[in-house]
Amino acid sequence: MGDDFIFWDSLIEVLTDTLKTLPFLYVTYLIMEYIEDKAEEKTILALRKARGAGPLVGSLLGLLPQCGFSTAAASLFSGGVITEGALIAVFLATSDEMLPVMISESVSMSVIGHILLIKFLCGCIFGYLIDFSRRLFFRRRLKMHIHDLCEQEHCHCEEGNIFLSALRHTVNIIVFIFIISLACELLVDSLGVDAVAGFFSGNDVLGVFMAALIGLIPNCAASVLITQLYLEQIITVGQLMAGLLVGAGVGLMVLYRTNRGMRSNLIITLLLYGAGVISGLIIQAAGIVL
Repeated sequence: MGDDFIFWDSLIEVLTDTLKTLPFLYVTYLIMEYIEDKAEEKTILALRKARGAGPLVGSLLGLLPQCGFSTAAASLFSGGVITEGALIAVFLATSDEMLPVMISESVSMSVIGHILLIKFLCGCIFGYLIDFSRRLFFRRRLKMHIHDLCEQEHCHCEEGNIFLSALRHTVNIIVFIFIISLACELLVDSLGVDAVAGFFSGNDVLGVFMAALIGLIPNCAASVLITQLYLEQIITVGQLMAGLLVGAGVGLMVLYRTNRGMRSNLIITLLLYGAGVISGLIIQAAGIVL
């Protein structure tokens, strides 16, 4: 009976979270289809001129509750619309479930504000560092290849209108997100808070690496777990931030589903993890408390 309850509870929660991303994904694919069909050359030129603002804008959008913008950013990156730095900025700033959980627990707005500020600053700093490094060492230009998404998913978008094409892409991604999210949700639920909490006891430095590893789980349950551990005073601020910075919700999942460059996906994952760990260690060493 207990296992059945956990399964159905997880199923409903995952279904609800997945449906929340649907409008973000549909609008994103609709914009991408329009760009490819109507305004590709002009958009490329405009994006090249405005790419310097990518990490800043990405950090601001990522702060909005839920992980809708992280899924949108992953699709935009896969279509060549935004840079790696902008994508990382969105991922690092993504609030996911942290914000609603803390508000529901009546956490001080000052504490929440400081957490969001740290996420925003980390998104900007690491986003610009990554884009600067790319331009300095690789001289990479922004290239758009939105049609590659169509070829990868065999959706034959050219045969219909952009609204139907966007819907096809959205459905493909939503089904994938739901299946993987449910598996991740059941995994996190089976571990439980107590089992995870035992590792952090007396492991301040290793706990930062562990928290960031938990944050990589492509599911909203990961950020809920990290937030709960902090609210129960089991983990430190450095460990909290390491987990929250890395926790991009289902954004990473969408990236691996839509971007055919597996090497690129792995590099982005390592950069995201490294940014979270470095930030967490700095905060830990500085003795910052909230």
